[in-house]
Amino acid sequence: MSAVREHTAPRPPLGTGPPRRSTGPGPHRPSKSTGRGIWPYVLIAPAVLGTLYLLVYPLVRAVVISLQDFGLRQLILGGARFVGFKNYETLLGDGRFWEVVRRTFLFMAINVVLIMVLSTLVALMVERLGRFGRTAVLSALVLTWAMPVIAATTVFQWLFHSEFGIVNAVLTDLGFESFHRYPWFAHGPAAFAIVVVLVVWQSVPFAAITLYSALTTVPTELYESARLDGASGPRIFRSITFPMVRPIFMLVFSLEVIWTFKAFVQIWVMTNGGPGDATTILPVYAVQTALSSQRYDLGSAASMVTVVLMSGVLVFYFRQMFRQEDELA
Repeated sequence: MSAVREHTAPRPPLGTGPPRRSTGPGPHRPSKSTGRGIWPYVLIAPAVLGTLYLLVYPLVRAVVISLQDFGLRQLILGGARFVGFKNYETLLGDGRFWEVVRRTFLFMAINVVLIMVLSTLVALMVERLGRFGRTAVLSALVLTWAMPVIAATTVFQWLFHSEFGIVNAVLTDLGFESFHRYPWFAHGPAAFAIVVVLVVWQSVPFAAITLYSALTTVPTELYESARLDGASGPRIFRSITFPMVRPIFMLVFSLEVIWTFKAFVQIWVMTNGGPGDATTILPVYAVQTALSSQRYDLGSAASMVTVVLMSGVLVFYFRQMFRQEDELA
């Protein structure tokens, strides 16, 4: 039999072991985290207060005005009285209001479809360009995106000017004599189409740059494998590209719905909602009601209906998106 030797660690001498933690009363050193517990809230307080003042307060104020009898007299002298939902009843009983609602959804649908289609095509094109071409196209998109709205609207007004506009001059030189001094902004469908072109032209750069950024995250190995399997370009986009960039695509889609639904500056500067009501959408209708009729209560009610309709569209859209994601999971 072989002897088994047990190895034991030597014991430290008395009094040299690690000190024991005292459990009795005595001075307690505070932890480093307790001293700065309130400072994060102090630092973000200005941003929170500013957000509440700039966003929440105007919304609450608009809701209150929509429930009051608030005209020019009440604006100057005060003393507005609450009338409940009377303003909403008046608004919803107006046939012109429902015509504006229909035109608003039509305007939003046309713009969003054109923006998403064109921006996706531009993003795919930029991805396939060389370094010089990609830089040139992205620079042009950034410059277009950076142009102020008022400046862009003024440029479009001059482009389609009936007497001095470049568009009429070019069409006339090409042989279309009917466009000689053609008054674009005097015809409803023509003015509506010009506003749509302006909004799409201003919105495509942001959407295209964002989608291009998402396309750069798709692994090239997936494209190479799909091409080796004989997949066509449209099939690759449906099976690989779109599923990979779908979250960003949906985000851009939601932002474009919001921006086009509340488009105001371009229409107000270019046509003031005219001719007639051809370019009047809900934000323009709210301002027209508040300023021309001095009915700030009805204008606020129209604004609140706009917020509710836009929120309803986004909630419905997000529910459909989450449902599709659950089915894929």
